[in-house]
Amino acid sequence: MTDPHTHRLSRQATAFASTDRSLETTTLALAVQYGSRNDPHAQGGIAHLLEHLLMTAPVPGGHSLTESIERLGGQSNALTALDGMVFHARVLNADAPAVARLLCTALLDPKLDDALLRSERRVVQQELTAAQNDPADVVQDDFLAELFPGHPLGRPVGGVPAELDRLTLDDVREAHARSFVRRRLALISVGGLAPDALAEVASDVLTTPYADQPLTDEPVALDPLTPGPDEHLDWSGDGFSWLSAGGRAPALDSPDRYAYQVLSCLLGSSPSSLLYRRLRNDEGLAYAFQSWSRSYLEAGAWRVLVGAESRNGPALVAIVRELLQFLSTEGPGEQDLEVARRQALMDGLVDRESPTEHAIQLASRTRAGSVEWSMSQEQRALRAVGAQDVAKAAARILEQFTVVVRSRGGDA
Repeated sequence: MTDPHTHRLSRQATAFASTDRSLETTTLALAVQYGSRNDPHAQGGIAHLLEHLLMTAPVPGGHSLTESIERLGGQSNALTALDGMVFHARVLNADAPAVARLLCTALLDPKLDDALLRSERRVVQQELTAAQNDPADVVQDDFLAELFPGHPLGRPVGGVPAELDRLTLDDVREAHARSFVRRRLALISVGGLAPDALAEVASDVLTTPYADQPLTDEPVALDPLTPGPDEHLDWSGDGFSWLSAGGRAPALDSPDRYAYQVLSCLLGSSPSSLLYRRLRNDEGLAYAFQSWSRSYLEAGAWRVLVGAESRNGPALVAIVRELLQFLSTEGPGEQDLEVARRQALMDGLVDRESPTEHAIQLASRTRAGSVEWSMSQEQRALRAVGAQDVAKAAARILEQFTVVVRSRGGDA
């Protein structure tokens, strides 16, 4: 696929069409620059709950948006992140224009009522209960809370159960009317739908009173990070623990963020990574681990996630710290650096070649059309990452090295 055709309708709305005429299906997505960071005080989880309600509210014909799409043989889903939402569907090319209209209409003018709120709140509570009983999920929420204390980026995306219980229909309607529909929007197609057809739909359904004055997130200042000592970590759980370790990464508009992507590959789950060689090959301390970097408006989060026997925990932390120290002073060798650059490039290309993942990629990388991005530009930036860039990134992570541990039987 080539870089997508971009059609800007207004300051608020953008259409992206990535066309592949060999595909008989089209993946559609509506991205909205509205996420858990926008949850009002004492209403943690309202964005996530709204996502559920919009997918299940009735549309013309009486069925939910999800059921209407799947009755056509299509597939649909949605996700809420810290700084945005993506609602997506994959359908036959012939159905794509009508489904694109339905998607936008259903999300921008939903039919919500108390019965739907009660039903979907129960579903969300079940989802949160499942997550709270999975230490691998808990440790990631807790890591972000430690990394961004008192900041919107530190809020749990799923929400706070007690606050969800208190939400009313008026609360949800107000969040939708006063924030959701007023934010930047991007209608995305990946597949057989022609760019002109997508632009025609977008011109019809993405016109709102806020076209020239959309709400945008203002950066919220971050307090300096002062990590606690390793001695506070509790490895006394039920014999198996998950740890998340890392630090802040650059913001989405910073060119420095690419070095953190390469650093995540140097300490990732590939057998070629430095971390794999130490944890798996040399020490045999862990089986499940990965690393990644995500960037947001003010900053990002770089982390390593490792699941291992609790007794191995202190040694795991020491190895991650030791490798970061080595990279910060010596930098990666040219061969290791080239492998990591190739893996970072491959990660983006694999997403681009999956229609659904490419739609989500366009939504997140452009922040619903508010940031200029292309795969070709990202590839150039990744190829330009040098050993010194990685060394600086590793040194920065070390300065604010934050570790959180969670297990079924104990807390950090």
